[in-house]
Amino acid sequence: MKKIIFFFFLTFLFNFSGNAQNQKNNTVNKTNSEWKQLLTPEQYYVLRKAGTERPNSSPLNKNYKEGVYICAACKTPLYKSDSKFDSGCGWPSFDSAIKENIEFGVDYKLGYARTELRCKTCGGHLGHVFDDGPKETTGKRHCVNGVALEFIPKK
Repeated sequence: MKKIIFFFFLTFLFNFSGNAQNQKNNTVNKTNSEWKQLLTPEQYYVLRKAGTERPNSSPLNKNYKEGVYICAACKTPLYKSDSKFDSGCGWPSFDSAIKENIEFGVDYKLGYARTELRCKTCGGHLGHVFDDGPKETTGKRHCVNGVALEFIPKK
């Protein structure tokens, strides 16, 4: 029992310190009520509460047009269309990001460490990174909630 309590304490400690660090680098700071006015309820749940949308629910999942994917909250460019691929996982997937606009954290919500993706400008939760992406490129799969993104087509 003591081991279980200690595990949950460590999980809480890492989540708390990771979130504090993420907030330090952000350049867009809004109150929760400001975010709620700006975002749809589903966007708020994903971007501000680190939720996950249902798989296969985003029209961006099967979008393969040329353009740029931006943060739905602050409009920061996050992914170029040439890094998008069909992973079959049910969420938009990319093998790389616009590096200066993404930050990585550690998420212990499921009881084990996962690499979390956040918008570097507003701190919005985007999704997670996995090591099962295309081997011919980066080998990474950025599994991103479509509701956290907007697509700007190339002109």
